[in-house]
Amino acid sequence: MSSSGKGRTVLEVGADGVALITIINPPVNSLSIDVLFSLKDSYEEALRRNDVKAIVVTGAKGKFSGGFDINAFGGLQEGQKQEPKPGFISVEVITDIVEGARKPSVAAIDGLALGGGLEVAMACHARISTPTAQLGLPELQLGLIPGFGGTQRLPRLVGISKALEMMLTSKPVKGEEAHDLGLVDAIVSPDQLVSTARRWALDILERRRPWVASLHKTDKLEPLGEAREILKFARAQVRKQAPNLKHPLVCIDVVEEGIASGGRSGLWKEAESFQGLLRSDTCKSLVHVFFAQRGTSKVPGVTDRGLMPRRVTKVAVIGGGLMGSGIATALILSGYPVILKEVNDKFLQAGIGRVRANLQSRVKKGKMTQEKFEKTTSILKGVLDYDSFRDVDMVIEAVIEKVSLKQQIFADLEKYCPQHCILASNTSTIDLNLIGEKTKSHDRIIGAHFFSPAHVMPLLEIVRTNQTSPQVIVDLLEVGKRIKKTPVVVGNCTGFAVNRMFFPYTQAALLLVERGADVYQIDRVITKFGMPMGPFRLADLVGFGVAIATGTQFIVNFPERTYKSMLIPLMQEDGRAGETTRKGFYTYDDRRKASPDPQLKGYIEKSRSISGVSIDSKLLKLSEKDIVEMIFFPVVNEACRVLAEGIAVKAADLDIAAIMGMGFPPYRGGILFWADLLGSKYIYSRLEEWSNTYGEFFKPCAYLAERASNVASLSSPSKQSKSRL
Repeated sequence: MSSSGKGRTVLEVGADGVALITIINPPVNSLSIDVLFSLKDSYEEALRRNDVKAIVVTGAKGKFSGGFDINAFGGLQEGQKQEPKPGFISVEVITDIVEGARKPSVAAIDGLALGGGLEVAMACHARISTPTAQLGLPELQLGLIPGFGGTQRLPRLVGISKALEMMLTSKPVKGEEAHDLGLVDAIVSPDQLVSTARRWALDILERRRPWVASLHKTDKLEPLGEAREILKFARAQVRKQAPNLKHPLVCIDVVEEGIASGGRSGLWKEAESFQGLLRSDTCKSLVHVFFAQRGTSKVPGVTDRGLMPRRVTKVAVIGGGLMGSGIATALILSGYPVILKEVNDKFLQAGIGRVRANLQSRVKKGKMTQEKFEKTTSILKGVLDYDSFRDVDMVIEAVIEKVSLKQQIFADLEKYCPQHCILASNTSTIDLNLIGEKTKSHDRIIGAHFFSPAHVMPLLEIVRTNQTSPQVIVDLLEVGKRIKKTPVVVGNCTGFAVNRMFFPYTQAALLLVERGADVYQIDRVITKFGMPMGPFRLADLVGFGVAIATGTQFIVNFPERTYKSMLIPLMQEDGRAGETTRKGFYTYDDRRKASPDPQLKGYIEKSRSISGVSIDSKLLKLSEKDIVEMIFFPVVNEACRVLAEGIAVKAADLDIAAIMGMGFPPYRGGILFWADLLGSKYIYSRLEEWSNTYGEFFKPCAYLAERASNVASLSSPSKQSKSRL
């Protein structure tokens, strides 16, 4: 047994003649290449030894295995790591050695059996599990398909429909359900797990229990005609729900191959398809997102100082509007007692009502019991003054975007809150130094920018000023983790990272429309690209009041590169303010269904004459590719500025911010990762060409120009920007 940091398996033979093979690779016993080769060696040793009658496979410390080691993917994709030849693991090791062994084996499953972990377990001749263990094949979340035989064995153990559902949704099942499905053979408590598995293995040997090779089971498979109908239905669902993704369809094809031509043929098709997908942009994007999301909480100079987060036991939220009530909901859901402050009783009751309604909708959906609802609402207290702020550890201000009001609130907070209390603002665009101008507490002022609806959206933008103390950042990172948000730490500027990157999103769309492009075509194309909605539908949802207020901030702060259109103000003057007034760029019926509005033409013509621009015949017949590029390249350009100015610590943080804050499609890897797939040189040349025709709005920034001239990626830190950060 080597005690090196490499993952391995350990073999111990008991007096009962059962060899126990334990997977050891903390924290989740993932199947690195080392572990897989060690598993093969342990198996071959057990099969060689005369004192071994049967085999039990398990994982160390209560976890069977979390699956193939995702860290290895990057190396395999770049071709830096030497990988085993296609089918070596799935056919030669798992099928021929494990499943084809002359000695029976049983998997003893606790904690996790995910991905490759479950695939190894399915090749054993029986599976024993604890009731709470999680079993699943989540590979599709990474743009892949199961690659160690999962596409073949799961349908044979649980039936085609359930197997497809588990693979296509990536949702695991608990031990109990796995037992009902036939995926595991018995459920036992953790302390009985290994001893039961040992007995079971000997029972198989003595033919008291069935010896089953999953790959050759057929009793759960529907007849071919019926099976093809199920597969056809699954394909139709995938095309509807994920039209831009190929790998779910590949998964269905591979399952079909096994049903039509036998499991072994299916295994070879699986191996070949897996190789192709591993090198696809979708897989590279999703693996990038997987690591980027885990990396956002690492902030150089802050989280590497060994600071421990302080205990936050009580939080106050100021403002019970849409944002404040959403923030309060997120906090009490995670057990933080909250004081909600409003200016009068009417507003306070409305705010508390919103929080209760947020929770009530969870009860309705069966996500929360009535008892839990009562318990959760009992830790929310409404107040009209600052008296009960004397023992709070953190305040989050969530009032309207009005500088003077926020300044007054922060001056008051300094008087009433204890010295250690964190003073946070949920502003979406206003500079924090301006908000804290009338205070002396600059080291504990921080931005906690939630996205609407705050109890649902996964992103928390943590905004630090030059004076914010590292301790306060560490504290807020911990709160973010507890309320299940992905935090991104950014610097202080107008719009911070997300809103600043995406202000050109709507402005580019307005520029195109004033010059002749079609509003509804733009929204259709952008939705087809993978955004939850196009820029115009988004403006309707946010409301024109907010759109004008935030737009004005950018026009004031970045006058040379904003596009000033009168289209939205003209519509607002006419009582159209977006979805709330049932009229914006679309009209809305009682069920909030959006329909195109023929009256829009008049407003566009009026706005065009004010801007003094005319219809450009080129923009009348834009291709889908041109629309996507003209809307998103200005966003990429602004993201480059945010990175170059050091507002974001790393490009990957902006990728996560775009995905979680704006709904940029994760399978495209985030805004800068996607841009790098197209190349800095190409993006630069397109922007340069449009800025010559349509003005400064499209002008590529210095960072982008420098990257393009060196044909360098936008994401990797350059020597200059490293020193600046």
